[in-house]
Amino acid sequence: MIGQTVFRIEDMTCGHCEKTVVKALTQALPGSAFTIDLAARKAFVQGDAALAEQAIREAGYTPVREG
Repeated sequence: MIGQTVFRIEDMTCGHCEKTVVKALTQALPGSAFTIDLAARKAFVQGDAALAEQAIREAGYTPVREG
């Protein structure tokens, strides 16, 4: 699905975690826009939700899609 997807990533707890998720999304979705809100532990991703979810999982985190 293409569009904005919000992922809650409870195990993204620090700046290092955030950088790891950013790197994974940048590699999986080149040219796609995304925003990370570390305080809320969320990623807002424009683009293919399935690819984004897979990339976050492969980086070692547990993304949960929100409504």
